[in-house]
Amino acid sequence: MFDGFWDNVFRYPRYLITILLGVFLNAFAPLVPLLKRPVTFIAILGLFLSSLVFLTLTLRAMLGLSTI
Repeated sequence: MFDGFWDNVFRYPRYLITILLGVFLNAFAPLVPLLKRPVTFIAILGLFLSSLVFLTLTLRAMLGLSTI
């Protein structure tokens, strides 16, 4: 009854990695042509960094990790 149970359980991490890699590749594939021009590359990089800083500061304020 449980012949291949653990084999199936150990396949799930590989399946999860494959799904996440596919999602990231499909999400960022449209941005590749934009990154060839320096102006759009700097704009996308600035947008990414500013959103990361915003998320970090928001989570720190919500969790009470700093005195901002």
